[in-house]
Amino acid sequence: MFSTSGLQFTTIWIRYWVSAGFGHVILAFVIGFACPTGLRAAPRPSNIIILLCDDLGFSDLGCYGHPTMVTPNIDRMAAEGMRFTQYYAGASICTPSRAALLTGRLPIRSGLNRVLNPKSTGGISDREVTIAQALKASGYATACIGKWHLGHLSPYRPTRHGFDRYYGLLYSNDMTPLALYRDDKAIEDPVQQATLTERYTDEAIRFIRESRGKPFFLYLPYTMPHVPLSVTPRFAGKSRRGLYGDVVYAIDWSVGQILATLRAEGIADNTLVFFTSDNGPWLSQKENAGSAGLLRSGKGTTWEGGWREPLIAWWPGTIKQGGDSQAIASAMDLLPTAIELADVPLPSGRAIDGVSLVPVLRGQKQKPGRVLFYYWLQDLTAVRKGAWKLHIKTMDEFGKNTQLHRPPLLFQVENDPGEHFDVAARHPDVVKDLLREIERHKAELKPGKPQS
Repeated sequence: MFSTSGLQFTTIWIRYWVSAGFGHVILAFVIGFACPTGLRAAPRPSNIIILLCDDLGFSDLGCYGHPTMVTPNIDRMAAEGMRFTQYYAGASICTPSRAALLTGRLPIRSGLNRVLNPKSTGGISDREVTIAQALKASGYATACIGKWHLGHLSPYRPTRHGFDRYYGLLYSNDMTPLALYRDDKAIEDPVQQATLTERYTDEAIRFIRESRGKPFFLYLPYTMPHVPLSVTPRFAGKSRRGLYGDVVYAIDWSVGQILATLRAEGIADNTLVFFTSDNGPWLSQKENAGSAGLLRSGKGTTWEGGWREPLIAWWPGTIKQGGDSQAIASAMDLLPTAIELADVPLPSGRAIDGVSLVPVLRGQKQKPGRVLFYYWLQDLTAVRKGAWKLHIKTMDEFGKNTQLHRPPLLFQVENDPGEHFDVAARHPDVVKDLLREIERHKAELKPGKPQS
């Protein structure tokens, strides 16, 4: 209890500092001092940001080993956060990968296992629950800024699937007709593609600042480095990797602007940011494509180069700086991760294929959350379990050189990430075990109605 004299002294002291212009500081002090610990407001749920590139290769960043790519902001993000080395996109092509990320489910379950285009009549079903829908129901502000590609007709657009606002392209930038949308209205046709990364960044920063007083979810799927590539003069010639490198440099600038905004707004410590890509490099685009490094092949294939992607997680004060994680992780894990941080239940009445990464991010010692990963590319083509990957079907870019393998191919992808050495003959027990896993998986799987 305060004595009378002590209370009088405190009152005089407060009046002095209020008159000196420090009333906001005193108010915060008094509220914090006067409220018993048990009565203080509960910590605000974490903000969540997902930055998603299009067709970025596993080795297209300095922090993933590229010798000439200029990515200082992303490299700093990795140095301040966690770099995953065994993270997988939901598929090696656009639409299925994005469906997997937003729903936490294998794209075959939602019927979104093919690439949609401007003539498509289907899209993401109302029965699916996206990260945005789950978080919005818990009071989050939500925004999608960038490429959608889960259906361009009105029922399938972002604002119908949990996003308060939308700004971007409804499908890939090599498809026509191509218009820039704000919510449900086309505002630019044809699109000025060179300025898209900068405009997306401005929209993202505006959303962050406007949402500062409540938890928010920002999903920023960049249009590039999907072809056609384009940048403004401020980024042209800034890399030693040609136009592709300049485009990635522009994305790196964008990442730096967004992280700087979080720091300036004082919310960096309460914001988890992921940076990743939807699938591997489109190698047939030659110098306009990225690199999967030591991984085999790229986009649209069953090989590791099409599926394994950079994943950087940044969360100051929570994620230990400069750590690498060798945990097997997937785009489907981002939904249960967000759900856990928001302290809301997982969507009910459906299979969720993702596993929360929160224990990994917090450095908690426990057995690995993800044991199995299934490679669905129209059909089930392969399965990974621990160090092993079994191919029952292989295909090169978009179905070329498709082969069924009897017996299957087996690679020890922790030792042989380039998938050079088939060791099935030496490990028949592993082959048998993985074939059983495939049988169990197919028996429980209920495919959704195909969307096209």
